[in-house]
Amino acid sequence: MEKARSPVLVLNQDYRPINVCQARRAIVLMLRGKAEMVEKDSGDLHSMNRVLPIPSVIHLRALVKRPRTVRKLTRIEVFSRDHYTCQYCGKQFRQLTLDHVVPRHQGGEHTWENVVSCCEACNCRKAGRTPSEAGMHLVHHPVAPRDGSFFVPYQHLRAHTEWHKFLSPGTAC
Repeated sequence: MEKARSPVLVLNQDYRPINVCQARRAIVLMLRGKAEMVEKDSGDLHSMNRVLPIPSVIHLRALVKRPRTVRKLTRIEVFSRDHYTCQYCGKQFRQLTLDHVVPRHQGGEHTWENVVSCCEACNCRKAGRTPSEAGMHLVHHPVAPRDGSFFVPYQHLRAHTEWHKFLSPGTAC
């Protein structure tokens, strides 16, 4: 039953990623003729009279129009945008903090362009100063994500490297 819950990347008709669903849902979409398998997972699901391959990536046969949404500024969205990487030392961490490039007490705003992912050590080192005051440099300058862009949770990216070819560089790899 655990195999039926494994994550599957869903691509729209134009091969843009639009969702991550469970394998069970992906198999139902394939059986109904609404999707086709692009990448296979390593396992199979066994029913009484069939063996069904578990997909890792599926492609919808019809275009699904989704309204463009404005991405909210949340911790997980910032970590995803920054690829779970400290924007000062450049190392990937599972435990990160948010840092305001221009500190709030110095007039910095809580916006996409002023918030970055930061490890605890670099956050303590920066300590309420601007990067130039602390003698630190940003790996990438923060920007707001495009409206309607798609991101994949960190744990799925680590487990499914075959997804990377379908994801744009700003999706979180």
